[in-house]
Amino acid sequence: MDQQLIQNVSVWTMDEADTRFSGWVLLEGGKIAALGHDAPPDCAQTFDGAGGVLTPGLIDVHSHLGLYEDGLGFEGADGNEDTDPVTPHLRALDGINPMDRGFREALEAGVTAVAVSPGSANPVGGQIALIKTAGRRVDDMVVKAPLAIKFALGENPKSVYHDKDEAPVTRMATAALIREQLYKAKEYLARRERAESDPEDDGPDYDIKLEALLPLLWGKIEAHFHAHRADDIFTALRIAKEFGIKPVIIHGTEAHLVADLLAAEGVPVVSGPYMTDRSKPEIRNLTDEAPGILARAGIPTAITVDHPEIPLRLLPMALMLAVRAGMDKTDALRAVTSVPAQIAGAAHRIGILREGMDADCVLWGGDPLDFASQVQAVWVNGALEYRRTK
Repeated sequence: MDQQLIQNVSVWTMDEADTRFSGWVLLEGGKIAALGHDAPPDCAQTFDGAGGVLTPGLIDVHSHLGLYEDGLGFEGADGNEDTDPVTPHLRALDGINPMDRGFREALEAGVTAVAVSPGSANPVGGQIALIKTAGRRVDDMVVKAPLAIKFALGENPKSVYHDKDEAPVTRMATAALIREQLYKAKEYLARRERAESDPEDDGPDYDIKLEALLPLLWGKIEAHFHAHRADDIFTALRIAKEFGIKPVIIHGTEAHLVADLLAAEGVPVVSGPYMTDRSKPEIRNLTDEAPGILARAGIPTAITVDHPEIPLRLLPMALMLAVRAGMDKTDALRAVTSVPAQIAGAAHRIGILREGMDADCVLWGGDPLDFASQVQAVWVNGALEYRRTK
C-alpha cells in the first residue's frame, strides 16, 4: 500500500491526555500506521511539515452542507420538505451535492468530516448522514448513515406551519406530533417482533416512516433535537426518557443557563452558531461564552457553525471566538475533534491522531488558535487533498 510520512511537525493528538510531541506520522492504506517522536521510519514519500502543527481533521457534527448550495436559491435548497411535518424517512444523503463549492472551502479550512442534517422546519425532519468532505460521489464519502434522526422544537416548526394554517402552530402540538410518531414506531416494532415468533402472524404492513425510526428505538442511532430555549431542551429530554432514546441537543442557545441541570443529565450539546445576530426571540440569550460554560460544567460540548448559517470555512474562527470568551484552548479544539467524534459514535475512526484511526490530518503553519495561522495541508483517508501554494 502507498505510504506517506509526515515529518518535522508538532503532533497534537487531541487524545484524552492531550498528548503533544515533536515528531512524525506515517500514513498507510488510508489509516494512521504509526506515529512517534524518535527517528522516523524509512519512507519513499515524505512531506516536510516545516515545524508546523499537525492535528486531527476538524469535525462539525451539525451542518447542512450540500443541502443548501452556494449561490443558489430554491433550486439548490433541499434541506426542508415543508409539505409534511413528520418525515423521518427522508435521507439527507439523497439531497447532498458533493460538488457544491462549500465542500472545497470547508476542506481548505481543515474540516474533514461533517454531519449533514435536514433542516428544522419539521418536528420530525429525517435522517442525518456523517460524511467526509473530500470526494465526488457522496456514497464514497459516508462514515455513518444514518447517524441520527433530526427532530425540531421551538419557533421553526411553529412559524413554518403557522404560515400554512396547519399543525403544529404551538410547542404542545410539535411535541405531540413527535410523540405520536414515536409511539406508532414502538407499536410497529412490537407487532414485527410478535410476527417473528408467530408464523401465523403476518405482522404490520410496511411503513417507510416507521421503519426509519426503528434504529432509534433499538439504540443504534441518536436523536438530534434542534432546541434553543431551555424549556425546549427539557421537552427534548422528557420525550427521550419516555421512549428510551438517546438525545443530543443541537444549538442549545440557552443551555448555558441550565448547565448544572444538563450536566446531571449527561446529555451532549452541540453549541452554536454564535457568530450571528439574534434573529428571532428564542435566541435572545445568544452568547459566545456558552461553549466554555458548558465544557467547564462537564458537559460533552461540540461547536457548530450550522453551515450555511455561518460558512464551514469559518469554523476555526468560531473556536477563536469561544477561547476569547473564556473557553479553555484544549476544550475548544476538542469541541471540533474528539468530542464530535464521540457524539457521532465514530471515535474509533476520527477525532484523534492514533494508530489505526482514519488518516484525516491537518497541518497548520502555527498554533491553530492563532488568527494568523494558515492551513498548509489537509489529508483525508490518507490522501493529500489540499496543499497551500500561496
